[in-house]
Amino acid sequence: MPSAVETIGKTPLIELSRLTRGLGGRLLAKLEYLNPGLSKKDRIARQIVEDAEADGSLRPGQTVVELTSGNTGTGLAIVCAVRGYPFVAVMSKGNSPERARMMRALGAEVVLVDQLPGSLAGQVSGGDLDLVEGAARKIACQRNAFRADQFHHPGNFRAHYLHTGPEMLEQAGGQIDAFCDFAGTGGTFAGCAQAFKEYNPAIQCFLVEPTAVNHRIQGGGYSRPDLPMLRPEHIDGRIRISDTEAMAAARSLARTEGIFAGYSSGANVAAALKLLPGRTVATIVNDSGLKYMSTDLWE
Repeated sequence: MPSAVETIGKTPLIELSRLTRGLGGRLLAKLEYLNPGLSKKDRIARQIVEDAEADGSLRPGQTVVELTSGNTGTGLAIVCAVRGYPFVAVMSKGNSPERARMMRALGAEVVLVDQLPGSLAGQVSGGDLDLVEGAARKIACQRNAFRADQFHHPGNFRAHYLHTGPEMLEQAGGQIDAFCDFAGTGGTFAGCAQAFKEYNPAIQCFLVEPTAVNHRIQGGGYSRPDLPMLRPEHIDGRIRISDTEAMAAARSLARTEGIFAGYSSGANVAAALKLLPGRTVATIVNDSGLKYMSTDLWE
């Protein structure tokens, strides 16, 4: 491969047969933590930059700015390092510090934004994210930068519609009955659901959401009803998962299947188990457990 960017994608799909023994059904997990930035967000970083280069909205050497919980920022740090763009990641102080350290190691400038009064570290709310959004807009304006804008840029949807979803269908031989994913921007769910529904409208697609407004599942569940990439006709249901369920599933995934993943991956697996009896369910292992070593997930 000419660079790390070209290694993004084409991750394996694994049957979690040990975790599902005796439950009736198959659980297929797409190991996105095997991307070079250790998360599925590498895909959108590459797609957004490539689409912006193609349409001229990103100029050679221009600074790239984006808000992030850490995963999109890591992906952008990798892509920007290879493609020659300075990158500024804007992140809430509520996210795990490993993420900021990783982005800095990859050459990014990291701007950390204070949480709202009363917010707890490890629990980033929609209000906290609004503060990060405001800071990202200000920095982008001051530096005449390209804003990656993952909540709205079509490259987010396209990365999963063109690649993640079709890869899963090919790897599973088309044998998928249901799909679920924890929503951050909603791009993974939207892109995969579109690909699945076009292939077979009978494939049911479920959004995974936290049970509480304040929760530990970093990278999503911001209580935002207006995620622009989601299409209501693709949502067959919503599955709510508690912090306890997500953490227990992530720990079981590590101890039973040897897959070391984070909170949202645990939420996905917990939700998929609820869909299991009699079905083949596909989900995403979103990122690596290495990004949460300072949290109570691995106490």
